[in-house]
Amino acid sequence: MTIATKVESSVPGEERELTDGFHLIIDALKLNGLNTIYGVPGIPITDFGRMAQAEGIRVISFRHEQHAGYAAGIAGFLTKKPGICLTVSAPGFLNGLTALANATTNCFPMILISGSSEREIVDLQQGDYEEMDQLAIAKPLCKAAFRVLHAEDIGIGVARAIRAAVSGRPGGVYLDLPAKLFPQVMEAEAGRKSLVKVIDPAPAQIPAPSAIERALDVLRGAKRPLIILGKGAAYAQADEEIRAFVEKSGAPFLQMSMAKGLLPDVHPQSAGAARSTVLKNSDVVMLIGARLNWLLSHGKGKAWGEPGSKQFIQIDIEPKEMDSNVEIAAPLVGDIGSCVSALLEGLGDNWPMPPGDWIDAVETKKQENITKMALRLKKNSTPMDFHGALGALRTVVKERPDAILVNEGANTLDLARGIIDMYQPRKRLDVGTWGVMGVGMGSAIAAAVETGKPVLAVEGDSAFGFCGMEVETICRYNLPVCIVIFNNNGIYRGTDVNSTGGADAATTVFVKDARYDRMMEAFGGAGANVTTPDELYRAVSEAMDSGRPTLVNAVIDPAAGTESGRIGNLNPQSVVGKK
Repeated sequence: MTIATKVESSVPGEERELTDGFHLIIDALKLNGLNTIYGVPGIPITDFGRMAQAEGIRVISFRHEQHAGYAAGIAGFLTKKPGICLTVSAPGFLNGLTALANATTNCFPMILISGSSEREIVDLQQGDYEEMDQLAIAKPLCKAAFRVLHAEDIGIGVARAIRAAVSGRPGGVYLDLPAKLFPQVMEAEAGRKSLVKVIDPAPAQIPAPSAIERALDVLRGAKRPLIILGKGAAYAQADEEIRAFVEKSGAPFLQMSMAKGLLPDVHPQSAGAARSTVLKNSDVVMLIGARLNWLLSHGKGKAWGEPGSKQFIQIDIEPKEMDSNVEIAAPLVGDIGSCVSALLEGLGDNWPMPPGDWIDAVETKKQENITKMALRLKKNSTPMDFHGALGALRTVVKERPDAILVNEGANTLDLARGIIDMYQPRKRLDVGTWGVMGVGMGSAIAAAVETGKPVLAVEGDSAFGFCGMEVETICRYNLPVCIVIFNNNGIYRGTDVNSTGGADAATTVFVKDARYDRMMEAFGGAGANVTTPDELYRAVSEAMDSGRPTLVNAVIDPAAGTESGRIGNLNPQSVVGKK
């Protein structure tokens, strides 16, 4: 408990210990093991940040609230405890709101705590400093939203936010703290009693035995089974159970990008190099912590073969997720650890292996694609293309399997997902379900802070532009982060031209031959400019070994990229003037 203030009692000669809203919030967070805050200081939460730091909470101050929020979301993903983002009111709150919505969409437990204007002024619209009804704005974009008006309710408010963030399907929670709450005073003993330590905030949700039997029956009847692991499976931290189940089933598996490493990408059952083949030709697909959203073509269409050719088994803690796009033959509702453990037990000792012709077909396609890719990854051209550069980074990660890879961009992201193998769970962090650009620096900072491991952030030059000023934050806290920017002078490519012939650059083109490495040098970190895969490998290896904040400007052929990476079909094109 924080040191309380002593004041004279109304009874002569007696003193009372008092505490206030500032300290009660700090005590409530510490009581529940929430010892790191990501945020941006300012009115009305400046003193709160100072006090939190003085009381032993690590406060990481960012240059922009959105990136502090992204960091909090990733902290939640990595730790299974809600990451805390602290912002000022109105504009600061709005900056954090994008990250809050992103956390909710990605099922990351996170609490956005924002100072706010006084209710009586907001409700009468009397024009307070940064006046805004923040609670009303936040509600549609998060899992739950609460406002605390009285110091004696702080313990309950924080407890409700924690439980909402991590129970069931995790997500973002908003906690509104009006400025008048912070200096409110109450007796210290009453304050201590008002705090709540949340017990079992995310209780196991045991699947129904009948649902387990139904899922096993469907899987048993498969001629061409496939298991898809999503980032929900990585979040669950049921790593041993998942690996044992996959291996005992004998089925090929695909790992969504943030699930990579649950089993090594080089595992013999991995079908990552034969993705199109297994999606199209499988007859039973088991989804573990993966949703049939746009990342999996909604479970239908050309990518999935003939309509009605598949049965789906889906494990999810949210019942409403079932049948969201296609019929689920065997819905399995419960937490992933409990579901997979029950399935593993149900496999028994004599589970039949998938037919040999299916395994052989997958393996043949894998080796064919791996051979094709190997030639492209060895290309040592100047300027580099994406494959040659990623081939160098692939080796860096292979040599350091414990390092954390952060990845965003268009081509930089889409190609890296398939090229860079991962070997351990929760070592790959990227744009997730929304595909949001600009998450890179927040994710890298949180990964370094929460794990203490070296971080390699591989960024497209456009994606880096959303969050690049946070290199100062990385240097200020001396974090072991190496940033590699794939610099091809623009969005997708740096070769677009202004069709009008005017003086303005084309809308997708950046300053030619920019030296991003000098940004890091400006703040005391190390910088390097590289033009070949060999130079890239050496510079990144040195940076990862040193643990020093480093930015490597990797010069990529401006013509190497493709429009929108692999999802150009989502970018509508005009047909006017076309024949």
